Amino acid sequence: MAEADSSRVMAGGTSMPRGLVVILASTGLLVTTLALQQFASVISPVLLALVLVVGVHPLTGLLRRRGAPEWLAITCTLLVLVAIIVGLAVAFALSLAQLGTVLPAYQDRFTAFLDDLEAWLATLGIGRDQLKAALGQISFGRIAGFFTDLLVGLAGAFSNLLLLLLIVLFMGLDSTYFARRLTQVGDKQKAIAGALGGFAHGTRTYLVVSTIFGLIVAAIDTGFLWIVGVPLAVLWGLLAFVTNYIPNVGFLIGLVPPALLALLEGGPELMISVIVAYSVINFVIQSVIQPKFVSDSVNLSLTLTFLSLLFWSFVIGPLGAVLAIPLTLLAKALLLDVDPNTRWISGLFASGSSAQDPAGDPAEGSSLLSPDAPEVPVRGLRRSAVPAADGQATGPGAGEQR
Repeated sequence: MAEADSSRVMAGGTSMPRGLVVILASTGLLVTTLALQQFASVISPVLLALVLVVGVHPLTGLLRRRGAPEWLAITCTLLVLVAIIVGLAVAFALSLAQLGTVLPAYQDRFTAFLDDLEAWLATLGIGRDQLKAALGQISFGRIAGFFTDLLVGLAGAFSNLLLLLLIVLFMGLDSTYFARRLTQVGDKQKAIAGALGGFAHGTRTYLVVSTIFGLIVAAIDTGFLWIVGVPLAVLWGLLAFVTNYIPNVGFLIGLVPPALLALLEGGPELMISVIVAYSVINFVIQSVIQPKFVSDSVNLSLTLTFLSLLFWSFVIGPLGAVLAIPLTLLAKALLLDVDPNTRWISGLFASGSSAQDPAGDPAEGSSLLSPDAPEVPVRGLRRSAVPAADGQATGPGAGEQR
Protein backbone atom coordinates (compact mmCIF):
# COMPACT_ATOMS: atom_id res chain seq x y z
CA MET A 1 0.00 0.00 0.00
CA ALA A 2 1.52 3.26 -1.06
CA GLU A 3 2.25 5.92 1.55
CA ALA A 4 0.01 8.97 1.70
CA ASP A 5 1.28 11.90 -0.27
CA SER A 6 2.30 14.57 2.23
CA SER A 7 1.68 17.31 -0.32
CA ARG A 8 -2.05 16.60 -0.34
CA VAL A 9 -4.64 17.11 2.39
CA MET A 10 -7.41 14.54 2.71
CA ALA A 11 -10.80 15.98 3.52
CA GLY A 12 -14.10 14.13 3.12
CA GLY A 13 -12.44 11.38 1.12
CA THR A 14 -11.10 13.74 -1.56
CA SER A 15 -7.61 15.11 -1.94
CA MET A 16 -6.76 18.78 -2.43
CA PRO A 17 -4.41 19.78 -5.24
CA ARG A 18 -1.04 21.02 -4.14
CA GLY A 19 -1.65 24.48 -5.58
CA LEU A 20 -4.89 24.90 -3.62
CA VAL A 21 -3.13 23.89 -0.41
CA VAL A 22 -0.45 26.53 -1.04
CA ILE A 23 -3.09 29.20 -1.76
CA LEU A 24 -5.07 28.37 1.39
CA ALA A 25 -1.92 28.37 3.52
CA SER A 26 -0.77 31.70 2.08
CA THR A 27 -4.21 33.22 2.63
CA GLY A 28 -4.29 31.98 6.21
CA LEU A 29 -0.82 33.43 6.86
CA LEU A 30 -1.84 36.80 5.41
CA VAL A 31 -5.05 36.98 7.45
CA THR A 32 -3.21 35.94 10.62
CA THR A 33 -0.48 38.53 10.03
CA LEU A 34 -2.97 41.35 9.52
CA ALA A 35 -4.94 40.27 12.58
CA LEU A 36 -1.80 40.22 14.73
CA GLN A 37 -0.87 43.67 13.44
CA GLN A 38 -4.29 45.08 14.33
CA PHE A 39 -4.06 43.80 17.90
CA ALA A 40 -0.31 44.48 18.33
CA SER A 41 -0.89 46.67 21.39
CA VAL A 42 -2.34 43.68 23.25
CA ILE A 43 -0.25 40.92 21.67
CA SER A 44 3.11 42.64 22.23
CA PRO A 45 3.06 42.47 26.06
CA VAL A 46 1.75 38.89 25.90
CA LEU A 47 4.62 37.77 23.65
CA LEU A 48 7.16 39.68 25.74
CA ALA A 49 5.81 38.08 28.91
CA LEU A 50 5.93 34.62 27.30
CA VAL A 51 9.58 34.99 26.28
CA LEU A 52 10.56 36.34 29.72
CA VAL A 53 8.74 33.55 31.56
CA VAL A 54 10.31 30.88 29.35
CA GLY A 55 13.74 32.40 29.90
CA VAL A 56 13.52 32.70 33.70
CA HIS A 57 11.48 29.53 34.37
CA PRO A 58 14.54 27.25 35.00
CA LEU A 59 15.22 29.28 38.15
CA THR A 60 12.24 27.52 39.77
CA GLY A 61 13.74 24.09 39.13
CA LEU A 62 17.17 25.24 40.28
CA LEU A 63 15.79 26.44 43.62
CA ARG A 64 13.73 23.28 44.03
CA ARG A 65 16.80 21.11 43.52
CA ARG A 66 18.61 23.20 46.17
CA GLY A 67 15.91 22.28 48.69
CA ALA A 68 13.65 25.35 48.52
CA PRO A 69 9.91 24.73 48.92
CA GLU A 70 7.79 25.11 45.82
CA TRP A 71 6.06 28.31 46.95
CA LEU A 72 9.40 29.98 47.68
CA ALA A 73 10.90 28.91 44.35
CA ILE A 74 7.90 30.28 42.43
CA THR A 75 7.92 33.50 44.44
CA CYS A 76 11.62 34.11 43.78
CA THR A 77 11.12 33.47 40.06
CA LEU A 78 8.25 35.95 39.93
CA LEU A 79 10.29 38.56 41.81
CA VAL A 80 13.12 38.20 39.30
CA LEU A 81 10.64 38.67 36.43
CA VAL A 82 9.15 41.75 38.08
CA ALA A 83 12.64 43.18 38.68
CA ILE A 84 13.56 42.69 35.01
CA ILE A 85 10.38 44.34 33.76
CA VAL A 86 10.48 47.29 36.15
CA GLY A 87 14.22 47.77 35.55
CA LEU A 88 13.77 47.88 31.77
CA ALA A 89 10.78 50.22 32.06
CA VAL A 90 12.70 52.65 34.29
CA ALA A 91 15.79 52.50 32.04
CA PHE A 92 13.78 53.32 28.91
CA ALA A 93 11.88 56.13 30.67
CA LEU A 94 15.08 57.77 31.91
CA SER A 95 16.75 57.34 28.52
CA LEU A 96 13.89 59.04 26.68
CA ALA A 97 13.87 61.92 29.18
CA GLN A 98 17.63 62.38 28.88
CA LEU A 99 17.52 62.17 25.09
CA GLY A 100 14.80 64.81 24.92
CA THR A 101 16.84 67.28 26.93
CA VAL A 102 20.16 66.83 25.08
CA LEU A 103 19.23 66.55 21.40
CA PRO A 104 17.90 70.12 20.94
CA ALA A 105 21.32 71.49 21.88
CA TYR A 106 22.83 69.85 18.78
CA GLN A 107 20.36 71.26 16.26
CA ASP A 108 22.52 74.32 15.50
CA ARG A 109 25.68 72.21 15.27
CA PHE A 110 24.02 69.91 12.75
CA THR A 111 22.92 72.88 10.61
CA ALA A 112 26.44 74.32 10.70
CA PHE A 113 27.87 70.94 9.73
CA LEU A 114 25.58 70.74 6.69
CA ASP A 115 26.64 74.26 5.65
CA ASP A 116 30.32 73.31 5.91
CA LEU A 117 29.68 70.09 3.97
CA GLU A 118 27.87 72.02 1.23
CA ALA A 119 30.74 74.51 0.93
CA TRP A 120 33.34 71.71 0.76
CA LEU A 121 31.44 69.81 -1.92
CA ALA A 122 31.03 73.02 -3.90
CA THR A 123 34.84 73.33 -4.07
CA LEU A 124 34.88 69.91 -5.78
CA GLY A 125 32.76 71.26 -8.62
CA ILE A 126 29.42 69.87 -7.56
CA GLY A 127 26.57 72.23 -8.47
CA ARG A 128 25.09 74.22 -5.61
CA ASP A 129 21.52 73.60 -6.77
CA GLN A 130 22.03 69.84 -6.73
CA LEU A 131 23.62 70.10 -3.30
CA LYS A 132 20.71 72.06 -1.87
CA ALA A 133 18.24 69.55 -3.31
CA ALA A 134 20.15 66.59 -1.87
CA LEU A 135 21.03 68.05 1.53
CA GLY A 136 17.58 69.54 1.87
CA GLN A 137 16.24 66.03 2.41
CA ILE A 138 18.48 65.62 5.46
CA SER A 139 17.33 67.12 8.71
CA PHE A 140 18.41 66.62 12.28
CA GLY A 141 14.80 66.16 13.29
CA ARG A 142 14.32 63.20 10.95
CA ILE A 143 17.48 61.45 12.05
CA ALA A 144 16.86 62.02 15.73
CA GLY A 145 13.19 61.15 15.30
CA PHE A 146 14.01 57.72 13.88
CA PHE A 147 15.98 56.63 16.93
CA THR A 148 13.58 58.34 19.29
CA ASP A 149 10.75 56.37 17.69
CA LEU A 150 12.80 53.21 18.14
CA LEU A 151 13.19 53.81 21.88
CA VAL A 152 9.54 54.88 22.17
CA GLY A 153 8.47 51.70 20.37
CA LEU A 154 10.51 49.53 22.70
CA ALA A 155 9.26 51.42 25.72
CA GLY A 156 5.71 51.04 24.41
CA ALA A 157 5.71 47.42 25.53
CA PHE A 158 6.06 48.74 29.09
CA SER A 159 3.51 51.53 28.69
CA ASN A 160 0.81 49.40 30.31
CA LEU A 161 3.06 48.16 33.08
CA LEU A 162 0.23 46.80 35.21
CA LEU A 163 -1.08 44.62 32.35
CA LEU A 164 2.38 43.26 31.62
CA LEU A 165 3.00 42.46 35.30
CA LEU A 166 -0.34 40.68 35.58
CA ILE A 167 0.35 38.60 32.48
CA VAL A 168 3.78 37.66 33.80
CA LEU A 169 2.28 36.81 37.19
CA PHE A 170 -0.33 34.46 35.74
CA MET A 171 2.09 32.88 33.26
CA GLY A 172 4.69 32.39 35.97
CA LEU A 173 2.20 30.67 38.25
CA ASP A 174 0.93 28.42 35.45
CA SER A 175 4.34 27.56 34.01
CA THR A 176 5.24 25.00 36.69
CA TYR A 177 1.98 23.09 36.35
CA PHE A 178 2.02 23.39 32.57
CA ALA A 179 5.50 21.84 32.47
CA ARG A 180 4.28 18.88 34.49
CA ARG A 181 1.21 18.39 32.34
CA LEU A 182 3.31 18.62 29.18
CA THR A 183 5.63 15.93 30.55
CA GLN A 184 2.62 13.67 31.05
CA VAL A 185 1.23 14.44 27.60
CA GLY A 186 4.63 13.71 26.10
CA ASP A 187 4.03 9.98 26.52
CA LYS A 188 1.27 10.07 23.91
CA GLN A 189 2.11 13.24 21.98
CA LYS A 190 5.87 13.13 21.67
CA ALA A 191 5.92 15.41 18.64
CA ILE A 192 4.11 18.24 20.46
CA ALA A 193 6.18 17.86 23.62
CA GLY A 194 9.39 17.74 21.60
CA ALA A 195 8.48 20.81 19.55
CA LEU A 196 7.63 22.92 22.59
CA GLY A 197 10.69 21.61 24.42
CA GLY A 198 12.90 22.57 21.49
CA PHE A 199 11.38 26.06 21.47
CA ALA A 200 11.98 26.47 25.21
CA HIS A 201 15.56 25.20 25.01
CA GLY A 202 16.44 27.36 22.00
CA THR A 203 14.82 30.45 23.50
CA ARG A 204 16.58 30.05 26.85
CA THR A 205 19.97 29.50 25.28
CA TYR A 206 19.50 32.46 22.96
CA LEU A 207 18.38 34.77 25.78
CA VAL A 208 21.15 33.73 28.14
CA VAL A 209 23.93 34.04 25.58
CA SER A 210 22.59 37.28 24.07
CA THR A 211 22.18 38.81 27.53
CA ILE A 212 25.69 37.90 28.64
CA PHE A 213 27.37 39.13 25.47
CA GLY A 214 25.05 42.15 25.34
CA LEU A 215 26.17 43.19 28.81
CA ILE A 216 29.81 42.74 27.82
CA VAL A 217 29.39 44.82 24.66
CA ALA A 218 27.38 47.49 26.48
CA ALA A 219 30.00 47.81 29.22
CA ILE A 220 32.87 48.13 26.75
CA ASP A 221 30.98 50.59 24.55
CA THR A 222 29.93 52.73 27.51
CA GLY A 223 33.47 52.86 28.87
CA PHE A 224 34.95 53.75 25.50
CA LEU A 225 32.38 56.49 24.78
CA TRP A 226 32.90 57.96 28.22
CA ILE A 227 36.68 58.03 27.78
CA VAL A 228 36.60 59.72 24.37
CA GLY A 229 33.97 62.23 25.52
CA VAL A 230 30.86 61.25 23.56
CA PRO A 231 27.72 62.54 25.36
CA LEU A 232 25.05 60.14 26.69
CA ALA A 233 27.49 57.24 26.95
CA VAL A 234 25.19 55.28 29.29
CA LEU A 235 22.23 55.69 26.93
CA TRP A 236 24.22 54.40 23.96
CA GLY A 237 25.42 51.50 26.10
CA LEU A 238 21.78 50.63 26.84
CA LEU A 239 21.00 50.87 23.13
CA ALA A 240 23.93 48.55 22.33
CA PHE A 241 22.60 46.05 24.89
CA VAL A 242 19.08 46.09 23.45
CA THR A 243 20.17 45.94 19.82
CA ASN A 244 22.29 42.88 20.60
CA TYR A 245 19.00 40.95 20.51
CA ILE A 246 18.25 42.24 16.99
CA PRO A 247 19.69 39.82 14.42
CA ASN A 248 21.89 40.91 11.51
CA VAL A 249 21.40 44.70 11.69
CA GLY A 250 21.36 45.34 15.44
CA PHE A 251 24.99 46.46 15.40
CA LEU A 252 24.29 49.16 12.79
CA ILE A 253 21.28 50.48 14.71
CA GLY A 254 23.36 50.75 17.87
CA LEU A 255 26.27 52.39 16.03
CA VAL A 256 24.64 55.27 14.14
CA PRO A 257 23.46 57.47 17.08
CA PRO A 258 26.79 57.61 18.97
CA ALA A 259 28.72 58.01 15.70
CA LEU A 260 26.51 60.94 14.64
CA LEU A 261 26.77 62.55 18.06
CA ALA A 262 30.55 62.07 17.99
CA LEU A 263 30.63 63.86 14.63
CA LEU A 264 28.77 66.85 16.06
CA GLU A 265 30.78 66.84 19.30
CA GLY A 266 34.34 66.28 18.10
CA GLY A 267 34.37 66.25 14.31
CA PRO A 268 35.15 63.50 11.78
CA GLU A 269 38.13 62.18 13.78
CA LEU A 270 36.00 61.34 16.80
CA MET A 271 33.31 59.81 14.61
CA ILE A 272 35.85 57.58 12.85
CA SER A 273 37.29 56.43 16.17
CA VAL A 274 33.79 55.47 17.38
CA ILE A 275 33.06 53.56 14.16
CA VAL A 276 36.37 51.69 14.33
CA ALA A 277 35.98 50.81 18.01
CA TYR A 278 32.38 49.62 17.54
CA SER A 279 33.36 47.58 14.49
CA VAL A 280 36.19 45.82 16.33
CA ILE A 281 34.01 45.08 19.35
CA ASN A 282 31.15 43.85 17.19
CA PHE A 283 33.31 41.66 14.98
CA VAL A 284 35.17 39.96 17.81
CA ILE A 285 32.30 39.46 20.26
CA GLN A 286 29.09 39.41 18.23
CA SER A 287 30.32 37.95 14.93
CA VAL A 288 33.01 35.49 16.06
CA ILE A 289 32.40 34.40 19.66
CA GLN A 290 28.66 34.76 20.23
CA PRO A 291 27.41 32.71 17.22
CA LYS A 292 29.41 29.70 18.40
CA PHE A 293 27.26 29.54 21.53
CA VAL A 294 23.83 29.96 19.94
CA SER A 295 24.07 28.29 16.52
CA ASP A 296 23.37 24.75 17.74
CA SER A 297 20.32 25.77 19.78
CA VAL A 298 18.75 28.40 17.53
CA ASN A 299 19.73 26.61 14.31
CA LEU A 300 18.27 29.19 11.91
CA SER A 301 19.85 30.30 8.67
CA LEU A 302 21.01 33.88 8.19
CA THR A 303 18.35 34.47 5.55
CA LEU A 304 15.57 33.25 7.83
CA THR A 305 16.77 35.38 10.74
CA PHE A 306 16.80 38.48 8.55
CA LEU A 307 13.35 37.74 7.13
CA SER A 308 12.05 37.07 10.63
CA LEU A 309 13.40 40.48 11.67
CA LEU A 310 11.45 42.16 8.86
CA PHE A 311 8.29 40.13 9.48
CA TRP A 312 8.00 40.59 13.24
CA SER A 313 8.95 44.27 13.00
CA PHE A 314 6.09 44.70 10.54
CA VAL A 315 3.67 42.80 12.77
CA ILE A 316 4.30 44.24 16.25
CA GLY A 317 6.75 47.08 15.68
CA PRO A 318 10.22 47.65 17.21
CA LEU A 319 9.62 45.04 19.91
CA GLY A 320 9.24 42.47 17.14
CA ALA A 321 12.82 43.17 16.05
CA VAL A 322 14.10 42.37 19.55
CA LEU A 323 11.93 39.22 19.89
CA ALA A 324 12.39 38.09 16.27
CA ILE A 325 14.43 34.96 17.05
CA PRO A 326 12.29 33.61 19.96
CA LEU A 327 9.05 34.29 18.06
CA THR A 328 10.39 32.56 14.96
CA LEU A 329 11.35 29.55 17.08
CA LEU A 330 7.82 29.51 18.50
CA ALA A 331 6.22 29.74 15.06
CA LYS A 332 8.50 26.99 13.73
CA ALA A 333 7.64 24.74 16.66
CA LEU A 334 3.88 25.22 16.31
CA LEU A 335 3.67 25.12 12.51
CA LEU A 336 6.41 22.68 11.48
CA ASP A 337 7.96 20.68 14.30
CA VAL A 338 4.69 19.40 15.78
CA ASP A 339 3.86 17.45 12.61
CA PRO A 340 6.19 14.64 11.44
CA ASN A 341 5.02 15.31 7.85
CA THR A 342 6.27 18.92 7.95
CA ARG A 343 9.24 18.58 10.31
CA TRP A 344 11.56 18.06 7.35
CA ILE A 345 10.95 21.68 6.31
CA SER A 346 12.80 22.82 9.44
CA GLY A 347 15.93 21.24 7.99
CA LEU A 348 15.69 23.60 5.02
CA PHE A 349 15.83 26.59 7.39
CA ALA A 350 18.72 25.30 9.48
CA SER A 351 22.05 27.08 9.61
CA GLY A 352 24.81 25.51 7.58
CA SER A 353 27.17 25.09 10.55
CA SER A 354 24.70 23.31 12.80
CA ALA A 355 22.17 21.55 10.62
CA GLN A 356 20.25 19.03 12.64
CA ASP A 357 18.43 15.94 11.52
CA PRO A 358 14.80 16.98 11.18
CA ALA A 359 13.73 13.40 11.46
CA GLY A 360 15.29 13.01 14.88
CA ASP A 361 13.50 12.14 18.07
CA PRO A 362 10.54 14.54 18.36
CA ALA A 363 10.37 14.13 22.09
CA GLU A 364 13.92 15.32 22.53
CA GLY A 365 14.20 18.43 24.65
CA SER A 366 10.73 18.12 26.20
CA SER A 367 12.28 17.59 29.61
CA LEU A 368 13.64 21.11 29.38
CA LEU A 369 10.16 22.41 30.15
CA SER A 370 10.10 20.66 33.49
CA PRO A 371 11.41 22.74 36.39
CA ASP A 372 12.45 19.62 38.27
CA ALA A 373 14.47 18.01 35.48
CA PRO A 374 18.24 18.51 35.21
CA GLU A 375 19.44 20.76 32.45
CA VAL A 376 20.42 19.04 29.21
CA PRO A 377 23.80 20.15 27.83
CA VAL A 378 24.37 21.43 24.33
CA ARG A 379 24.12 18.97 21.45
CA GLY A 380 27.23 16.88 21.15
CA LEU A 381 27.66 16.22 24.90
CA ARG A 382 26.26 13.40 26.97
CA ARG A 383 22.88 13.98 28.54
CA SER A 384 22.36 13.93 32.26
CA ALA A 385 20.44 10.99 33.59
CA VAL A 386 16.77 11.99 33.34
CA PRO A 387 13.99 9.62 34.40
CA ALA A 388 12.04 8.63 31.33
CA ALA A 389 8.26 8.40 31.26
CA ASP A 390 8.34 4.58 31.48
CA GLY A 391 10.59 4.65 34.53
CA GLN A 392 13.80 3.78 32.67
CA ALA A 393 16.76 6.09 32.90
CA THR A 394 18.42 7.59 29.89
CA GLY A 395 21.87 9.10 29.70
CA PRO A 396 25.43 7.92 30.12
CA GLY A 397 24.33 5.20 32.49
CA ALA A 398 21.95 3.77 29.91
CA GLY A 399 24.53 3.93 27.15
CA GLU A 400 22.83 6.77 25.30
CA GLN A 401 25.01 9.43 23.80
CA ARG A 402 24.14 12.41 21.69
